[in-house]
Amino acid sequence: MGVSYKRLWKLLIDKDIKKTQLREMSGISASTFAKLGRNENVTTDVLVKVCRALNCDIGDIMEVTDNEN
Repeated sequence: MGVSYKRLWKLLIDKDIKKTQLREMSGISASTFAKLGRNENVTTDVLVKVCRALNCDIGDIMEVTDNEN
């Protein structure tokens, strides 16, 4: 099982927020943000920071997939 953050990228487009803006708003490191870009696992603390910055729920930014891609 893997994860997909496509919902996060779509939400950023809908809210007209750039990735660098989100990184600054949420206070996460560049390396952790890069993991999101590669659909890698991150801690729930990171996901909560992103959700707080965007005022949304975890299901709004990610989904669990059947495969690793």
